[in-house]
Formats: sequence, structure tokens, C-alpha cells
Amino acid sequence: MTLAIGIDIGGTGIKGAVVDVSTGELVSERVKVATPEGGRPDDIVAAVVEMVDGFGDTADGLPVGVCFPAIVIDGKTMSAANVSKKWIGLEAEKLFEKSLKRDIVFVNDADAAGVAEVRFGAAAGKRGLVILTTLGTGIGSAFLYNGTLIPNTELGHIEIDGHDAESRASYAVKERKQLDWEEWAKRLQKYYSTLEFLFSPTLFVVGGGVSKSYEDFLPLLKLQTPIVPAVLRNNAGILGAAVLAADPSDFATGSR
Repeated sequence: MTLAIGIDIGGTGIKGAVVDVSTGELVSERVKVATPEGGRPDDIVAAVVEMVDGFGDTADGLPVGVCFPAIVIDGKTMSAANVSKKWIGLEAEKLFEKSLKRDIVFVNDADAAGVAEVRFGAAAGKRGLVILTTLGTGIGSAFLYNGTLIPNTELGHIEIDGHDAESRASYAVKERKQLDWEEWAKRLQKYYSTLEFLFSPTLFVVGGGVSKSYEDFLPLLKLQTPIVPAVLRNNAGILGAAVLAADPSDFATGSR
């Protein structure tokens, strides 16, 4: 049994657990607290420290992985989605390390979810390029080649017909414009056909809350690449962050 702590920070909630990264099982209760109002760095760090401390003796000395809604380069947050703009350009990884008093791994939230799906979920055992996309307020994405994360893809911002893809095809757009499944699927078809042409993946994995309703829209898409729903859902970020904390070499970057 190899244990690590996974923390998943979102705009509305922070979730965490102690994970057996050899099996993908949670060995503690999954804890969830509200993201502090305003999403400011010091407040979020304090909430994470309290959460880790709450795991008690089980957490002593364990590696910690934190996933976050931002582009993350060398531990620095280069963007901020649904949290304070004070995160932009911040040495976030060092900030967490100082407060937690241990080394951590800090990673984009969609990247963590992709790692989890390749290790334990819908893409387990798949070789070649797996592309995970999360359909929600925007479109998040993760690239995993032969199981190794290639971080910080932003495929929601690929320009299609003069528009950011997520501005036309996210689940939030479906809800806002009251599109039915067929109308939305036409937009998704253009999006996934474009990704298929550009990257020739071996598998698409579709996450986000709407993946629970995959039978209503995935069968409407006509692609050469298999496309399947994510299976780990609310635990994906926790699991992926923990896996990367236990073995940072799963990053495809020379700086880790």
C-alpha cells in the first residue's frame, strides 16, 4: 500500500482524502468544505492546511498533491478560474509547501482528472494519446501519452469558426441557450472532429457533471476515435493529485 493525500480545489468547494495510489481506493473519508469566499490565496491555503491536519496521524509525512483551476508552470499559477485574480503569477506551490511544511505537487485540475482516468478509470491500460475533456462552465482538457501527463493543454480555447470552442460547446452554453441534446451534439461534433483531425488520439474521455447523461449525447457523435464517459467523477481530481504526489515522474516535464 502506497499512500498520498489528494486535494482538489474548485471555485465552490475543496475536497480531499488519503488515497492508496496502488489501487485508487480512498483510505479516509472524503472531506469537503466550501471554498472561502473570494477565493484568495491565504484563505484557500489555510483551508487546505486545516483539511490535511484533520486527517490526523494517518497523514503524517505523506506526500500531498493539490489540483487547482489554473495553468500551472513550475508550481506557479498563470491563470485563475472562479477564484481570486491574486493567484495569477503566484508561486503557489511554494506557498502551500511553506504552510504544509512538506514538499507538494501542484497541478491543473483537468490534468489531475486525466491522470486518474488513465490510472484507474475509463482509459486504464490505453496506449497512445488519450485526451480527456471536461464539459462544464468551460471545457477543460488533459493529454496523456502512454500514461504520462503532458500538462497545461487548453483545448477549450482552440479557435473554431472564429470562436473559442468553449464559448460554443461547453455545457454552460447548452444550459444558457436551452439547447436540446441534438442541437448541442452538433456543436460537440465540430469540436471533437477538430481535435481528432489535429491530434489523432486513441481515445476521448468525456468528464464533467454532464457525463452522467452520456447516453443522451455521446451516441449522437460520429467519430473514428472511440469516445467514452469518465467514470471517477467527483473523486478524479483527488485521485490524480495523489498519484502525481506519490510519483511526480508521471509529469512529462524536465523540471519535475
